[in-house]
Amino acid sequence: METFKVNILGCGSAKPTTRHMPTAQIVDFRSKYFMLDCGEGAQVQMQRMGLSMLRIGHIFITHNHGDHVFGLPGLISTMALLGRTAGLYIHGPKEIEGFLSCILSTYCEGIGFKVEFIPVDPTSHSLIYEDRGLTVWSLPLKHRVPCCGYLLKEKERLPHIRREMIDAFDIPVSQINNIKAGASWTTPDGTVIPHERLTTPATPARSYAYCSDTRYLPHLASLVRGVDLLYHEATFPDERQLRAAQTAHSTARQAARVARDAQAGRLIIGHFSASIKDEETLLKEAQEVFPQTCLAHEGLTLDV
Repeated sequence: METFKVNILGCGSAKPTTRHMPTAQIVDFRSKYFMLDCGEGAQVQMQRMGLSMLRIGHIFITHNHGDHVFGLPGLISTMALLGRTAGLYIHGPKEIEGFLSCILSTYCEGIGFKVEFIPVDPTSHSLIYEDRGLTVWSLPLKHRVPCCGYLLKEKERLPHIRREMIDAFDIPVSQINNIKAGASWTTPDGTVIPHERLTTPATPARSYAYCSDTRYLPHLASLVRGVDLLYHEATFPDERQLRAAQTAHSTARQAARVARDAQAGRLIIGHFSASIKDEETLLKEAQEVFPQTCLAHEGLTLDV
């Protein structure tokens, strides 16, 4: 199966700690890197995990808070030092553009590649990126500033052609893609072999949803229904639900409710408050609602 992996570079919240780095992730989809948020130290963690900065083509920023963007100046500068020539595309709410312009004019003048900002409407659930194998959709979130998550969906793949059928009916290689696309095969004596007999069903398409930072939104489950892997912030334990509401964050139990109601395959919780000393408490609360939950940590890699 082709690569679709989530690499956790950082899963802490705004206040620095010695346990966690600020939020950043790399999604490896068929060897193309998509970055989700870019907190401080992201490029250092990429080196620790053996991930090349030059393979990042698109960066998706959720919102303009420092713990999600302060890694951009260093990352772009290092890309220039490494001799990057390919364009870099940064997506996010319009408030990111001013910060990015400041970075480029102050620290990155004369770099050898184009950096283009592509605004995302954080109030809309919309298709914002597409290539041959993947689509990326915005997910409206509710935080103290305009904020959106992202849903990465693999495109539906073609059925598999049965090897024994190729041999049995001497089907030429030139016709294999036509049969995968729905064509039947006619033998020299005029017998029609239907497409359904020649193929087996396609491998189900995979999906990953990234939801950081947001107050609890019950309706979010409908936007990510059936997702294979869901990352949802879980800044606080349930006993601090009031604090979560005041700061527009979620508790671990609330994150688990979204996963349960979405019928997700698995849940990762992260964006842990610096005040949390025992994250196992968060895990326990989440697993009481949604057992297929794990804690994010730096260096974690998960297959979607």
